[in-house]
Amino acid sequence: MRWNGVAWAAGVLVGIGLAAGAGVWVHSAERTAGDTWHSTGTDEPDRIDVNATVQKVDAVAREVTLRVLVVPRGRLGEDDGVAPASDLTLLNSSSLRGDQTFPAHERIASADLPIALTGGAITDYPFDGYESHIQFAAVQDGKPVPVLLTVDKVDSLFGLAVTGSDSSGGLDIRLTRATSVLVFALFMMFAMWAIAVAVALGARHLIVRRRGLVWPAFGFMAASLFALASFRNAAPGSPPIGTLLDYTAFLWAELTVALSVFASVVAGAVMERANRTG
Repeated sequence: MRWNGVAWAAGVLVGIGLAAGAGVWVHSAERTAGDTWHSTGTDEPDRIDVNATVQKVDAVAREVTLRVLVVPRGRLGEDDGVAPASDLTLLNSSSLRGDQTFPAHERIASADLPIALTGGAITDYPFDGYESHIQFAAVQDGKPVPVLLTVDKVDSLFGLAVTGSDSSGGLDIRLTRATSVLVFALFMMFAMWAIAVAVALGARHLIVRRRGLVWPAFGFMAASLFALASFRNAAPGSPPIGTLLDYTAFLWAELTVALSVFASVVAGAVMERANRTG
């Protein structure tokens, strides 16, 4: 008996270790992907470096915010790229914001640039994905100058992948939900169904065993109904109602719990009435 207890404890510890190890592996993979940057363009000494960082992906508004820092190199800049040697105009592929102009000899500050997203739909959450094309060109003294574009991300809710590039220095990117978001959303689906099934089994027990009005049990069921709504609102990324998460788990779980509460209360009331009249 003692050895059975030791074996059980050892099995629990091994399971915890494996789960923690898997979590560390997923975290390491996501961190490595987040630290990865992609570049396209020319590496000539006299060029314009455009460093674009994905700050935030707004799937509802279908746009991604890039924080853009322009660094003129070589003869095109001054003070190690802090300011352009002459008036510089940065042309971008955004349909939401116009081109930017940087006066000569003035310090260049980073700027947030919204880029429209295409493809995908927020209602596919948590399996939604979006595409966009990022491209920059630079003109100085009325002449086009070489550009080196570098793209990375800091938004932890999305993963970034480059699906293609063109000869003019543009990048095609795809944004999908991060692994941590996908895993948590799937866990939410499972947990919602588990709670709904637990409440339904409890209601069945009350009805079949003819337990009458058991108010603590009804309180648990009613609390589960509202707890599911709060749990749903905790979904990472704050997806709107009507997503795949709702149609595969949340709405059905809410319906199951509501019907279970109704059926058990009605059956309990009928039983109490029968006991009083009998």
